Amino acid sequence: MGGAGNPSSCSPIPDLGQHRGSKYFTSRKKPRKPPPIKVPKLSIEELKPKTDKFDSKALVGEGSDGKEYSTVLNNGKKVAVRKLDVLSEDERNELLTQVSRVSNLKHENFVEMLGYCVEENMLLLAYEDATLGSLHDILHGENSAESGLLLDWTQRLRIALDAAKGLQYLHKEVQPPIIHCDIKSSNVLLFEGFKAKIANYNLLNQSSDVVTRLRSVRASGTPVYHAPECIHKATPKLRKDEFRKCVDPKLEGTYSIRGAAKLAALAALCVQHDVEFRPYMNNVVKILSSILEGHSRPPPDAPPPQPPDA
Repeated sequence: MGGAGNPSSCSPIPDLGQHRGSKYFTSRKKPRKPPPIKVPKLSIEELKPKTDKFDSKALVGEGSDGKEYSTVLNNGKKVAVRKLDVLSEDERNELLTQVSRVSNLKHENFVEMLGYCVEENMLLLAYEDATLGSLHDILHGENSAESGLLLDWTQRLRIALDAAKGLQYLHKEVQPPIIHCDIKSSNVLLFEGFKAKIANYNLLNQSSDVVTRLRSVRASGTPVYHAPECIHKATPKLRKDEFRKCVDPKLEGTYSIRGAAKLAALAALCVQHDVEFRPYMNNVVKILSSILEGHSRPPPDAPPPQPPDA
């Protein structure tokens, strides 16, 4: 599911025609003013004390494009605050252009931006905070076993479908399309009812070459999930009919073997090296929907449901 589908996530960085390394470069264009941002502007006075001045004690995560803190705004709303460092006006305006774009994104399977703050060399972005944490927290987190929380097969299928719908929105409904570039379980956040939303859309991977320096530095700090054609050719790990090794043993066999086989086949298509063989996200959504529907439907020989007691 992760890096599925066209368009490719390795679009070339546009040439802005500013040859800064040339001795003939004597002037520079005035930085373009970013478009309006359609979320409230937050004050640094509100955010600084609530994050212990962005101290490591308040740090809850670190991604490819910045550090993340958890706090509560003055209005009582719990948010995740992502902090990005910028060194120049060019970088700030480029990132704010992307922030303006993100502020327009509204979808039930995409984490919504709730506010922003620009302060000297910092850009702070506030997002809705996941009530149940990330998918990675529940599947692999240190406290997952102690919490006793176990996602059953149906819940996992629904989470996969929600995530696919979020990517479908970015790829097909947003124009120009947005390529997330960092889909992984820690970037799939869970809310009440195990509703899944895509998070941590990487601003740096959408912008032009004025933030190439930031991208290269930060990408080295965390694994970034690129499309297969952007990295070295992978070696297959599983032979035919060995997909069961990928199923969480904590499920103890309580899953559909047919559904798991279909899911494994879909995953294999999504990581094909040749982009032409990878499915579009709308097809991924359709396949996942059919797998979930097939799992929910009772087998042909199942007895009819008993009527409720009077």
